[in-house]
Amino acid sequence: MQQPEPPRPTIVVFDIDGVLADVRHRLHHVERKPKDWASFFAAIGADSPLEVGVALARERAIAGHTIVYLTGRSESQREITVAWLSEYGLPEGRLVMRRDDDRRPARLYKPEALRRIGSQGTVIEVIDDDRTVVEVLRAAGWPVTHATWMTIEADEQQSLFAAQEIDGRT
Repeated sequence: MQQPEPPRPTIVVFDIDGVLADVRHRLHHVERKPKDWASFFAAIGADSPLEVGVALARERAIAGHTIVYLTGRSESQREITVAWLSEYGLPEGRLVMRRDDDRRPARLYKPEALRRIGSQGTVIEVIDDDRTVVEVLRAAGWPVTHATWMTIEADEQQSLFAAQEIDGRT
């Protein structure tokens, strides 16, 4: 008699910037031209946690879901990102980052990454703050929660949108 296959793990996917990490203090580095990407990324370690997002990650982990962090940050920020996640007590989880030379907009990068993540379990929720990413993922049938708890001014929103969707940097 053949044994039934074990159930696939349930996966909850969290973006980092604007969902778990408050990036507002470093947006000024990319609001002007030329954009100072080195300073923008150097300040990652000083991001404050966004308590709503952190609590949500902890709740999902306690409920038994596999946690995956899917960020537009590049591999060169892996060490500081891992340290930041640990410092603020975020649940253990796989960290998916873009290659250093990948500058595609988040709306193109993230669906591709999600397909790979989904091959390892059932993605039951994706939590992201980027309106464009949320729209693209919903249209593709992903279960998305739009993170709106990091409120920012219109000019800051435009800078963050440009970093994610035009520059492909976060």
